[in-house]
Amino acid sequence: MNVLVVGANGQIGKQLIDLLKESEHTPVAMVRKKEQANKFQQEGVKAVVADLEGSVEKIAKAAAGCDAVVFTAGSGGHTGADKTLLVDLDGAVKTIEATEQAGIKRFVMVSAFRANSREKWNEKIRHYYVAKHYADKELLRSGLTYTILRPGGLTNDPGTGKVLIGENLSESGTISRADVAKIVFSCLDNEKTFNCSFDVLEGEEAIENALERL
Repeated sequence: MNVLVVGANGQIGKQLIDLLKESEHTPVAMVRKKEQANKFQQEGVKAVVADLEGSVEKIAKAAAGCDAVVFTAGSGGHTGADKTLLVDLDGAVKTIEATEQAGIKRFVMVSAFRANSREKWNEKIRHYYVAKHYADKELLRSGLTYTILRPGGLTNDPGTGKVLIGENLSESGTISRADVAKIVFSCLDNEKTFNCSFDVLEGEEAIENALERL
């Protein structure tokens, strides 16, 4: 399976690329800058340059020949609400449209914890949750075979491989970026995760076992 990783230069994206490299799948890193693409290519990873603020057609061209798309891009916490809407919302929607345009069916979205529940949003970053909420809704409306995972607070701790997964978790918490990358990787061709969305935190159950119960 050729997998386009949108946001490949981000922390989750880089770790997902590494997992894909070591598997039977083939990663394709989508990045914004030529220098970033060159770095991936030097590491033996195919890379394509496309901007989420650019056209749907250019993203579709970047996705050509792929079997699945993973969206793990984000504007980052240092940017304003305008960039969040342009990247986390419109960029995600463009990627969904581009995936359909390229004739690809499989799409995995890295969203945000409880993005599906307005009453539980963090008021300090409400614009971020608005972006994630509506990007997810567009994916649900599409004809794509989707998986939406909504991780809790992201940390740079080493992955444990143990998680807590549920459609609407009542507790809150954190999860390492390493484990989010592992979950995305495990979801790609696991039919139990097809057309599913779920919250995920660090927990006590092995990733594969937790996904099997979806």
